[in-house]
Parts: sequence; structure tokens; C-alpha cells
Amino acid sequence: MKNMPSITILTGGVGPEREISLLTGKALLQSLKNFFDVSIKELKDETLPNLKNLENTVVFPAIHGTFGEDGRLQEMLENIGLNYAGSDSDSSRLCMNKYESKRVVYSSGVRIARDLKFNRPQKLDVNEVLGAIGPNAIIKPVDQGSSVGLHVIKGENELLSTLNKLEDGDWMIEKRIFGRELTVGILDDSPMGVVEVIPKGGLYDYERKYSSGETEYRYPAVLDCQIENEVKAFAIDAFRACGCRDFGRVDFILNEDGKVYFLEINTIPGLTKTSLLPKSASCCGYSFEKLTKKLIQPALSRLAQSSLLIA
Repeated sequence: MKNMPSITILTGGVGPEREISLLTGKALLQSLKNFFDVSIKELKDETLPNLKNLENTVVFPAIHGTFGEDGRLQEMLENIGLNYAGSDSDSSRLCMNKYESKRVVYSSGVRIARDLKFNRPQKLDVNEVLGAIGPNAIIKPVDQGSSVGLHVIKGENELLSTLNKLEDGDWMIEKRIFGRELTVGILDDSPMGVVEVIPKGGLYDYERKYSSGETEYRYPAVLDCQIENEVKAFAIDAFRACGCRDFGRVDFILNEDGKVYFLEINTIPGLTKTSLLPKSASCCGYSFEKLTKKLIQPALSRLAQSSLLIA
């Protein structure tokens, strides 16, 4: 027991998803403490807390979005030689950038929706956008999660009105694909169950993600076998193309013609009561406790390997 690795969960953070990160951290703590020596540290700025016994510690970053999924936290951990759960700094940084990750995923043969990137909303050529994207579109920040800052557009007037309200920054506008929202958890480099997300009102925004009763979930999703296989194949292709590791969640839209479109990869998916990764894992027989043990296992293996190399 004396040489058992300790696990430090990092939670909180400085971004708009802070409250969800706190819930994820608490859920992880309650589950993992049954099996490991676990502590939790709440981050309130973009610095690492004081971590003791570095040579025998594994970190579980449970911070969503800003500073948690954008690669900066991971790079700090790498710089001090700490083993941690989840994707490394390069793949985290790539997946946080929805525009750039779509380019990489598309190169691996996965279908994506048409999009445009822009920085100065008031300078965007509306006619060019309508010609390239069409009248139905989604505007969102390039590098935020949980549908933070998402705007649904229908027609020229709504497009103009929304652009006039936006501040300069990294934005993208994407052709809106109407259809069924699907997501797939990845664990041990394999896809798990497909979850269908059915939000009341038709849009899976921040409120519906985290408000009980605002969304219906079907898991496993009822899909044609061929479509299910394509969703899972696209999920693992996207995950590998972006260099991800350990675990993640890949989001898609299935349109009325049966075509599956990639949306994004979540490198630190939520682990709350309404979170999707545990639902996907349950399709493969994983309880929440069994899932969390599997999530941390690759990092523990890396720690053991590094200890052998040092010895």
C-alpha cells in the first residue's frame, strides 16, 4: 500500500465550464477513492497547484474547455514530468480548435459539414457566406466547449443581426445539418455505444446539456446496422487522426439521407449525472466505477513504465 500510486484530480479552472468541471471532479473523487489513494485540487487560476510525491503521482485533469482541454495544462504537466490521464498537449490543442481538427479529420476520410473561419464578424461578406454555407447555419467560437457561445442562424437577417453582436475573435460558421445528434465514447482505442441526444426544442445547447429533464437520451441509439458501423468507424478514425489517447468522445449529426457528419472531439468529456461518456460506456456493460478505473489505467501504466526506465 505504501508504494501505491496516488491520484490527484484537478478540477474547477477559469473558463465558462468551471461549474461542470467541479461536478466532474467530485464524481471522479467519489468513484476512484474506493480503489486508490485520491485527492482533489480546485484550480482558480492558470497555474498548477503544489503537487507532492511527483514520482509516484498520476494527475487526472477534470477541467473542461479553457486551460483544461486546450493543451496548456497538459504541457505544464509534461514540463515537470508528471504522468496524467487523457490526450497529450498536442492533440488536446488540436481538438480544442474545432476548425483545425475538422481539417485533420476530413483528411482521414471522415465526412464534415461545410464551414468558414472568421475573426472580424462585422467585416464578413454576408453574400459570400450565404453562397458557401447556405441560409441555415451555426456560428460558434473556434475554441470553446459545451456549446458555449453557440448561435443558430436562419436566413440573411438573423445572420446580419448575430454578426453585429459578436466581438472580434476566433469564430467559425458551419452549415447546419438537420438530423439526429449522436455521440460515441472512445476507450482503449475502441468505440463504445452510440448515444442519441434528443433535446427539447431541437437544439442541444448549454442549458439543455446540464438541466435535468431538458433532453432525452437513447443508449444504445436505435440505428441501422450499417449506419451504426459507420458512426463507430468514423469515431475511431477521427480519434486516431487527431492523435488522441486513453479516452474521449466524438460527436456527430446523422442527416435524413443517412449520411453521418463529424462535429467535434471532446478530449475531457463530462462525468456528471447527465454526461454522455458514462451513457456510452454503459452500453458496453461498464458501471460508473468500472469506467473511471479504466479511464485512469493507461496513465497508471505509463507511470509504471517510466519508473522501470528510471530504475
